Amino acid sequence: MTDITIIGTGNMARGLAARALAGGNSVQLLAHDDKAKADALAAEFTGQVDPGVLGDAITGSIVIPAVYFDAAKDIVARYGNSLDGKVYIDITNPVDFSTFEGLSVPAGSSAAEELQKTTGAKVVKAFNTTFAATLGEGRVTGQPLDVLVAGDDEDAVAAVTAFASAAGLTPIVVGPLRRARQLEQAGFLNILLSANEQLPQFQWNSALRFAPAA
Repeated sequence: MTDITIIGTGNMARGLAARALAGGNSVQLLAHDDKAKADALAAEFTGQVDPGVLGDAITGSIVIPAVYFDAAKDIVARYGNSLDGKVYIDITNPVDFSTFEGLSVPAGSSAAEELQKTTGAKVVKAFNTTFAATLGEGRVTGQPLDVLVAGDDEDAVAAVTAFASAAGLTPIVVGPLRRARQLEQAGFLNILLSANEQLPQFQWNSALRFAPAA
């Protein structure tokens, strides 16, 4: 049994795999359609990485599709009840790319909640406020990344916080899955800051950080 299955071979998949391996986990890495991409990414790491392709049986107890929201919906539909009981980490920010003015989910909902309606997996929102460029090291300006976590299932939330802690990150549980609405808005704001060329200090290498009181 693999500890963590990551679907995708882009920059977020690379960063998440780096953190998973840093935490001592084994990783199943599934490419969308070309196993050679998974093989190439797996070769960048030391540790236990099992490359494959979308459609292979998922072996991880934690599943992280490192994809956009629409692709995540397709993955959930494709794997169906084989996801039942697994911990599913939704990292998406469902930005409406046609306008770049908001999110493409119904009012009063979130990508995580929409996915939970269609799967028997235990959906947890996390990692949507962290950028790929920062996950490799897991730190920005010497500070560990905060991972904001929302979920309804206590065991699933505990599994995600344990994963983040082992990876050298700082998990912060913000509440039930409906708090994903606020996390996705925060993720969108972070994207807007980094996409703004007039703010060169926030060019995809920044991070949201909550400083606790002394």
